[in-house]
Amino acid sequence: MTTFPITRLTLYKHGVGFFERRARLTGEAISLTFRVEEMNDVLKSLTAIDWGDGQVLGVEYATPQSREERLAGCSVRLRDDRSLRDLLVGLRGRPVTLHLDQGETAVGRLLGLDELPERQPVGDSLVSLLHEADDLVKTAPLSRVQSVSIADERGAADLRFFLEVAQTQEDYRQVTIRLTPGEHDLSVSYIAPAPTWRVSYRLVADPDGDDGPTALLMGWGIFDNQMEEPLEEIELSLVAGMPISFVYDLYNPFTPERPVVEEEARVAAAPVAFEAAPKYAAALAEPEARALTMRRAALAPAPESLRADVLEATTAVHASGRDMGELFQYRIETPVSVGRGQSAMVPILMTRLPYRKELLYNGAKLPGHPVATLRLDNETGLTLERGPLTVIESGEYVGEALLPFTAVAAEMVIAYAVELGAKVREQSGSRREIHSLSLKNAYLLVEEWEIEWRDYQINNSANRALTVLVEHPRRTGYELFDSPDPAEQTAETYRFAVEIPPQSETTRRVQTRRLRHRQEQIERQSYANLRQYLQKGLIDQSTHDLIAAMLGLVEQIAAQKERLAALDKERKQGYEAQKQIRDNMRALGSSGKEGEVRAEYVARLEKSQQQLDEMAREETAVQSEITRLEAQLAALVASGP
Repeated sequence: MTTFPITRLTLYKHGVGFFERRARLTGEAISLTFRVEEMNDVLKSLTAIDWGDGQVLGVEYATPQSREERLAGCSVRLRDDRSLRDLLVGLRGRPVTLHLDQGETAVGRLLGLDELPERQPVGDSLVSLLHEADDLVKTAPLSRVQSVSIADERGAADLRFFLEVAQTQEDYRQVTIRLTPGEHDLSVSYIAPAPTWRVSYRLVADPDGDDGPTALLMGWGIFDNQMEEPLEEIELSLVAGMPISFVYDLYNPFTPERPVVEEEARVAAAPVAFEAAPKYAAALAEPEARALTMRRAALAPAPESLRADVLEATTAVHASGRDMGELFQYRIETPVSVGRGQSAMVPILMTRLPYRKELLYNGAKLPGHPVATLRLDNETGLTLERGPLTVIESGEYVGEALLPFTAVAAEMVIAYAVELGAKVREQSGSRREIHSLSLKNAYLLVEEWEIEWRDYQINNSANRALTVLVEHPRRTGYELFDSPDPAEQTAETYRFAVEIPPQSETTRRVQTRRLRHRQEQIERQSYANLRQYLQKGLIDQSTHDLIAAMLGLVEQIAAQKERLAALDKERKQGYEAQKQIRDNMRALGSSGKEGEVRAEYVARLEKSQQQLDEMAREETAVQSEITRLEAQLAALVASGP
């Protein structure tokens, strides 16, 4: 048993443990050894309390250095296979006494060790000493040296320091707690990295219970002892939740760089005012207990004879739960012992709960088939951590599930097996339907339903009727319509109960919709659309007639603008023809044949000009008509509903 044993251990889900050691002891110091990777957490959290009459004076630990860094300046360096040889080399120049075989001694200052070439015995090497009284140098074979007395305190100190460093392993560091002299009742607590604890469940269902279907829910906490010592009769707690935790480097020395600031003339600063922050009127509500995710563990199938009453009679649960606000603690009420390098399972829960069995289908989670589920309310009084669960029914293994984190009184849905007797196929689509139309200025305001539908076609090949709860996703902004009422709904889904007779097929359509708004210009409408809107009752006769009149004016304006564009094109062609005539006239004379051709060109030029003048008058008339029609359209728009 360790002299300063662990008496209490609390394990958390985020990979740390809270350790407490306590013992009665006498002396002025006690040392604890930690792995290097534990030192930052230990220095961050270590707390020592003397419950007796003594006091804690302080905590010491070696500055983190490698072995070579610590031995820098040490004259003595010993290897494992040639320690005496290395010692004599390191003591060169220091006074020593060599104790030789046959009772002889040699006293003097060590000159050194004359080594022989390789492959010759090391013991044949010669050790040389200077006898300072007569300056006589004496030698002796290394093989005759039985022991060495070091007369120089510095050399002896270097040897002791080397041995202390050699005793400390590279992967471990020692922390020493200094105490006042006398007796102590000392406790030391700290946090350190530790494997996360896990939980596994067994759900033993009894469908033929006296009070209806009931299930025995059992929970086992699993933890590991990876420390360098056994845990004997400790107080154990397992905590679910998510404390804030981090690694902060307190162990390695750090000297930050500082900027160099030159002297400068200074002017006194003006006062600086900060706006006061408003105080909260009420305290924040205390959050409910939460839990962390845990990894799944493999579980063995249950034997046929496994029954709830047998488990209750043969398994003792000595654990209690405590709500700690943000955390939830399972406290094991009996002492726990776990050997070094061993793991253990402790029962933390055993409760009977009523349940109901249902088939649930969710194509996003498992396409093609519904799953068999057991639904229970958490009436254990405990917050249940997430973990794997084995389902036993009537003494038989029937499947496995993952129990989600479940608060007190919340529902658990345990999906443990696939119902292959039911096959589900899905088809989906969307469409749009106009909900209402209204006229505003020159725009038609459209309210339109955006509809999504999905068909669930369920085929029951079993010889018994099945009821499947189909989960349909709930989407923000969408509402159910023209669909059966859901049997229930969750935050994410609607659940529709679909009954399928034996050896038959049933289709359930679910439709959702949301209302969208848009506007369309009147000139983009058609008389055919107007007639459809009127027939469907989306607009009344007066609105139909008003829009039709507007469309008539829009069409007239468009026709006039087309004529205006055609006149502009003809005018440009006339100008181009006149330019061509003038270019031809420049090369002609005014008499003879050229005079006759010139006169013909003049006549054509006069006719072209008359046509251009006529087009100009028509353009003016068309523009006036456009202005009149636009004014008439504006008046209609202004008179609209």
